[in-house]
Amino acid sequence: MSQTPAPTPGPASPLKLDDFLCFAVYSAGHAFNRLYRPLLDKLGLTYPQYLAMVALWEADDRTVGALGERLGLESNTLTPLLKRLEGMGLVRRDRDPRDERVVRVRLTDKGRRLEGPACAVPAELMAASGLDLAAVGRIRGEIAALNAALARAEQVRA
Repeated sequence: MSQTPAPTPGPASPLKLDDFLCFAVYSAGHAFNRLYRPLLDKLGLTYPQYLAMVALWEADDRTVGALGERLGLESNTLTPLLKRLEGMGLVRRDRDPRDERVVRVRLTDKGRRLEGPACAVPAELMAASGLDLAAVGRIRGEIAALNAALARAEQVRA
């Protein structure tokens, strides 16, 4: 029985980076980070810190577990991020008096005040992207559908 030889990499290779959806998403993520960096530098935040703050401005006083679920982050990633935000005086982490195993995260007054300047970031990013609201909505919808499909595929493989 003969096996088909593996394709030889090079100009005739069937694999083209520009054909990979994952590469397009990966590249877009890097482009977003480059646009976000100067905007978030003004706030003194990194992108993951900004997302955590947005989640807390959305709904303050969350458990670390609920915040991690909302952000799609594991506790071992989220805890150091929250410690840095706490060190900056933007959040407070306290044990839940009803269950000492649970840690709750709350905005401080300084953290609440940062929301005002942070509100300009999405508009500045959208202006820099050149996309209108309709395009952003369509793309966000497609990415949400992609995320859902990938989550289903992950469940099937588990």
